[in-house]
Amino acid sequence: MAELVYRPVVGLALTMFKAWDLKIDCKGSENIPRSGGAVLVSNHISYLDFIFNGLAALPQKRLVRFMAKESVFRHRISGPLMRGMKHIPVDRKQGEAAYQHALESLRSGEIIGVFPEATISQSFTLKSFKSGAARLAQEAGVPLIPMAVWGTQRLWTKGHPKNFKRSHTPVTIRVGEALEASKDKYAGAITRQLRERVQELLEAAQRAYPVRPKDASDTWWMPAHLGGTAPTPEQVREAEAR
Repeated sequence: MAELVYRPVVGLALTMFKAWDLKIDCKGSENIPRSGGAVLVSNHISYLDFIFNGLAALPQKRLVRFMAKESVFRHRISGPLMRGMKHIPVDRKQGEAAYQHALESLRSGEIIGVFPEATISQSFTLKSFKSGAARLAQEAGVPLIPMAVWGTQRLWTKGHPKNFKRSHTPVTIRVGEALEASKDKYAGAITRQLRERVQELLEAAQRAYPVRPKDASDTWWMPAHLGGTAPTPEQVREAEAR
């Protein structure tokens, strides 16, 4: 079926990235299979992460169908685009329908993008992973592809204003080798291994990131354990519990 919406949106995104003069460093795209189903799993630090995750698959001539919260599909602008790109709406109260939709897509040879943290990490560190990605890969008999993005939080993230200026912001993307989701393993064990892989890729992306905060007012995008002023995971949990 012709991609009447997805490919033009990709073209628009690439044009915007050029206008913003983003410095995109993507390595490991060859780990994304050129054919067949796979579950692409990434950390989540920005509202734009899915765009950069999808960008990593383009060298392999693949388009990624992302699982996203259902409210995005109701928005008057994003809704038609999300549906046109065949992304998968997730109603957290009735998640089984989205799971089955994703499973059918995987079995038909699609790549499904999943953020197993479920929400943006405001500490910019990895939160705990839900096991849905592992279960999907097991049931569909497809590999898990771990990846990590870094720098996207500087463009648009929760609790901070958008930065869509010509900012020359670097964005680092690292894609890891496929992880087999063996059916004779517990999904929880696979999920723990998957999280370890994503953590390794995240640390690699952070080490490769070419800039550091300019001054004390620019430390908000760095996690506390790296000397930044982003809230710690404990502080985020305390704020959410209030």
